[in-house]
Amino acid sequence: MLEVAQPAGDMSRPALPDIVLYEDILGNGRVRSDLGGGRFDVTSRKGLLNLAAPNFATSAVMEESHQVRSLTFPLAHWQGVLDEATDGRFSFDTCFNYGRVFDSSPIRSALRNLWGLCKDEGAPSRLWMRAAGCEILAELSRLGGAPFAPARGGLAPWAERRCLEMMRARLSQDISLDELAAEARLSPFHFARMFKQSIGVPPRVYLTQLRMEKTCQLLETTDLSVTEIAQEVGYSSNQVLARVFIKHQRMSPTEYRRAVRDQVRFAASR
Repeated sequence: MLEVAQPAGDMSRPALPDIVLYEDILGNGRVRSDLGGGRFDVTSRKGLLNLAAPNFATSAVMEESHQVRSLTFPLAHWQGVLDEATDGRFSFDTCFNYGRVFDSSPIRSALRNLWGLCKDEGAPSRLWMRAAGCEILAELSRLGGAPFAPARGGLAPWAERRCLEMMRARLSQDISLDELAAEARLSPFHFARMFKQSIGVPPRVYLTQLRMEKTCQLLETTDLSVTEIAQEVGYSSNQVLARVFIKHQRMSPTEYRRAVRDQVRFAASR
């Protein structure tokens, strides 16, 4: 995922074997382009999206300086997931509306969450990236009329139990959506939607909740350093843990530990 600021001018590029999703960050700029769905000439607005087709040499001329976020979907990584989700009825050539300027609150929300995660953690986990990809592709497919069945019901009780146990047992590891889906005997695409039906939040959000709960427990009950706790709960450094922890608890890990122990000392003195 990239965010770039560019001056006005020609932004054409050669063909790439990937789908690229673009979000306009500033808006109010005239765009003349062909991203694989025919030429268009529009004045873009902040937050609008468009999708560049794979294996197509795009043309794009921006009349004002602009800023865009882009997210690349390698076909080699996603073809099997989408084929399985549609019983082989999916086609990258016909199931997406390429080159059309459009708006989508779910996609903008997913991109915003991913961008925030990149700022907090550097490289997002495999679970975050794959789950976000499924969310975005599901919405793109819905907008394009692709043959995806709606999500019906959640995980079977045995599958939910085994997946939650795996997430807790491997909290310190970069567990992937594919591994969780395999445990539930589902495709990653269907698993991501059914997990949210069962638990109420996507697997990536639930994993962060588990990590925050474990962090609080270790801060309360051990003398492990924040760096050691970060390793225990799957973050690359104490700085990354602190950024995520502050976002959820409104205080740093050190402040949380001090507050809890002050409460214990106060209760013991009464």
